[in-house]
Amino acid sequence: ADPVNGKKVFKKCVTCHSLQEGKNKIGPSLYNLLDRKIGSVEGYKYSKAMKNSGVVWDEESLDKFLTKPRKFSPKTKMSFRGIKNKSLRDDLISFLKHK
Repeated sequence: ADPVNGKKVFKKCVTCHSLQEGKNKIGPSLYNLLDRKIGSVEGYKYSKAMKNSGVVWDEESLDKFLTKPRKFSPKTKMSFRGIKNKSLRDDLISFLKHK
């Protein structure tokens, strides 16, 4: 996976998400995303489905979510349709691992 290309892919996310700790936008901050429990960012109002999922973000769960968010969590507030291309998802996840 290529984190440099992942930074380019992240441009699809930046409208709604920040990489700064504590800076939520329309969506929660993605700072330190991996190994974090879903629905745990302070100050962000999650859907009940996401908040109560009990899932911890790892590469596998993030890949499934990014493929089709509403399939992963049908009641998510996220309106993004997903990223079909596996290599682009891998690049994005690689980029987020370092944030």
